[in-house]
Amino acid sequence: MTQLSQTGTDNRAIVIGAGLGGLSAAMRLGAKGYAVTVLDRLDRTGGRGSSIEQDGHRFDLGPTIVTVPDVFERLWAECGRNFHNDVDLRPLEPFYEVRWPDGSTFSASSDDEKVLAEVAKLSPKDVKGFQKFLKDSHARYVVGFEGMVAQPMHRAWETIKVLPTFARLRADRSIYGLAASRVKDERLRMALSFHPLFIGGDPTHVTSIYALVAHLEKTYGVHYAMGGVQGIADAMADVVRTQGGVIKQNVTVDEILIQDGAAKAVRLEDGSELAAPLIVSNADAGHTYSHLLRNHKKRRWTPKKMARKRWSMGLYVWYFGTKGTADKWTDVGHHTIVNGPRFKGLLKDIFMRGKLSDDMSLYIHRPCITDPTAAPEGDDTFYVLSPVPHLNWDNAVDWQKEEPVYRAKVAAEVEKLIPGFQDHITTETVFTPETFRDRYLSPHGSGFSLEPRILQSAWFRPHNVSEEAKGLFLVGAGTHPGAGLPGVVSSSEVLGKMVPSITQTSAPLDTRLAAE
Repeated sequence: MTQLSQTGTDNRAIVIGAGLGGLSAAMRLGAKGYAVTVLDRLDRTGGRGSSIEQDGHRFDLGPTIVTVPDVFERLWAECGRNFHNDVDLRPLEPFYEVRWPDGSTFSASSDDEKVLAEVAKLSPKDVKGFQKFLKDSHARYVVGFEGMVAQPMHRAWETIKVLPTFARLRADRSIYGLAASRVKDERLRMALSFHPLFIGGDPTHVTSIYALVAHLEKTYGVHYAMGGVQGIADAMADVVRTQGGVIKQNVTVDEILIQDGAAKAVRLEDGSELAAPLIVSNADAGHTYSHLLRNHKKRRWTPKKMARKRWSMGLYVWYFGTKGTADKWTDVGHHTIVNGPRFKGLLKDIFMRGKLSDDMSLYIHRPCITDPTAAPEGDDTFYVLSPVPHLNWDNAVDWQKEEPVYRAKVAAEVEKLIPGFQDHITTETVFTPETFRDRYLSPHGSGFSLEPRILQSAWFRPHNVSEEAKGLFLVGAGTHPGAGLPGVVSSSEVLGKMVPSITQTSAPLDTRLAAE
């Protein structure tokens, strides 16, 4: 394999995909002295966190919430820069509002007294249980976030050694089960356990370790980046280019080429090839192993094994712009979560039955409350997201047929919150699981890659250093530690701990990794 030394070195590195995981990997590799080329199939950086401009409206296509600015601050610091000089991050207060069909609401806040008042408003008898849940959340944060998120998990021992603590914290119990053990009100149980949906997990089945999100919100707050997550992606791309890296858009990698057990090059859809001794895939882990390595015999991530995995749900997202509505619907804030009449039943339909239900829960994003640049002056930009089944079910949803029908059902629910909104729509577009499959090459149109169940996390998840080829690494939602902005950026932090700086060693990369 090509030696990675300062003298006579081949310091080329290729990153497949310009999502937040790929861009953060490129930044870290650039800071280590690599000559990085990023290859991306979209016309803008950001991957699932990118945006589209349509009739003067900016539609933030994916994530909207920044919960742990610290992961970005560390990333920028490793590159000798200050994150806050490049990105304008605004704290949100309240974080979001949760609404139920009976008219009750819950506003999440950084203010302890306000949050306790919100709990007491719903169920006075559950205040003490809520406080116990916050303690549960902190304990899981210490183990699950501080102890594991940015640590390599490609050796089984790294997971085995935390099993006693996991047992003590009842990691086998779901986050919904934990919430149910602390509070009796079903609305509060939902409000304390829905967060895994933001990373593709079923709250009634994913581990209670994900209760750590409540502590993350309390400690770091909830923020919005001006310009959306696209603004963060653009700033990351600027850093990569400043380091001398190259970002090529509108190119699709079709295959990773392996020679003598080592990643050697990538072949693009047009048949051209680019060589490098270090390749990082920010493509979905399922796509990496099932398609990009389709001609390479796998030791662990075989087609049969990938077929047994559980995938995150799909997403139906309706983006629309409205005319002259900036001063309307004043009770609708930046982030609103609208619950349907069922919680557990709806989750079962989506995750266990693969059924598109008539009822739904919705996440409504109204960025102009914080960032007026998302729409023309006086107008509004919205997106309405509904979790739906992915495409890998018997009798999977035919979205070409069902989309107009489902949109009418979504509109009826949105009308209850934003009366008359359809009369103001001037532009719109819709993403379905089929869009995620075709635009992002997401297996089965899943919104967040592999579902983050306990046996699909840490060592059980596709590793950041691939077992299938030397010099091949993975970052992004489908690898450790998982989906969400903190997760995908932390996956590149793990990468940074495993890949040596160019000036650190003259040993081959695979030799260096074996010694660590």
